Amino acid sequence: MCYGAGVNRIIARYHEIALKRGNRQMFVRQLVDNIGRALRGTGIRRVKSAPGRIVVALGKNADWASIRERLPKVFGIANFALAQRTERNIDDVTDGVLAAVEGRQFASFAIHTKRADKSFPLTSPEINAVIGAAVKEKTGAAVNLSHPELLITVEMLPREAFFSLDKLPGAGGLPVGTSGRVVTLLSGGIDSPVAAWRLMRRGCRTDFVHFHGAPFQDRASQEKAVELAKVLTPYQFESRLHLVAFGEVQRDIVAQVQRPFRVVLYRRMMLRIAAAIARQVGAQALVTGESLGQVASQTLENLATIEDAADLPLLRPLIGMDKSEITEQAQKLGTFEISIQPDEDCCQLFVPRHPATRTTVAEVCEAESVLDIPALIQYALEHTEVMTFGEPAATRRHLQAAVAAPG
Repeated sequence: MCYGAGVNRIIARYHEIALKRGNRQMFVRQLVDNIGRALRGTGIRRVKSAPGRIVVALGKNADWASIRERLPKVFGIANFALAQRTERNIDDVTDGVLAAVEGRQFASFAIHTKRADKSFPLTSPEINAVIGAAVKEKTGAAVNLSHPELLITVEMLPREAFFSLDKLPGAGGLPVGTSGRVVTLLSGGIDSPVAAWRLMRRGCRTDFVHFHGAPFQDRASQEKAVELAKVLTPYQFESRLHLVAFGEVQRDIVAQVQRPFRVVLYRRMMLRIAAAIARQVGAQALVTGESLGQVASQTLENLATIEDAADLPLLRPLIGMDKSEITEQAQKLGTFEISIQPDEDCCQLFVPRHPATRTTVAEVCEAESVLDIPALIQYALEHTEVMTFGEPAATRRHLQAAVAAPG
């Protein structure tokens, strides 16, 4: 057995979902499905919703190490813990807690009771006092409500009770699948993977689109995009990466457009192509890793000019973050070391020495008027390779066999 004797459940708690009122059950159902999918193959028996929390029943040989690694990547979970089920009375809960702390060394502790069933005869403070007195008598540890060395959580539900000793942090946010689908422009740099992660944390599924400079550049940026997609996929279970050969499009722009406007026109064309891909996959918005003022194309004027080319909403989750903040998130996410590997960014292909930093829509549209934009978009779509990552979604029948309904 991979966990302590008597431990037979995982309690996963959520915070933001609890505020959803009328449509809360939709979010809870998606979270139950996502937990069941994330823990497939780890030896769990079932996943069900309970008031204010999700309960995962463990099989006899459940793999706690794998479970502990996977649950922090399930958006919607605020925290989780190994827990023990007991009968719904104060004596059984107290006896269970005393058995669980047997042999543990701790100088201070606190009891935190969540009473989902208000008909239970004792209030939360009264439950805390009864169990706390028993633990203090048994161990001699001091009660410390502010910074306890050991936090013991007790949960009184309508038909059962649980207690747990070690609470682990979750990813927070909303369950993937509750906020629609987006397309993220994945550059291979530090910023865009963080932008994609932040949208997934808000409940979006994302397709990735990477523009590379073939046939004028090597495959290094494509290989980076593949590695980044692999890191991000566990957060949404499966991903598609669209690798767009952009070099010939860039060459056509270079041949017909003045030097200062090239970078802005590259990015406008990228948004048009990404929007076409979004329509193919049923996505409702585009996502970029742009941060205000970070590079020449990200001045307020250029951002407005570039966005003008998009016919879908353009989301910029990093717009107010500085490079150190984005880098810190990339390091935590595990994408930073991949992103800093040297490669050839297609936006550096045919780049003028002094790109325009304060363009207007009118002057850029005039510069673009010489281009056959529909033909360039069609060319790019025809020269796009699609790669898939992760496990295909389970059928509803298979998923229901593994994940129990509430109750």
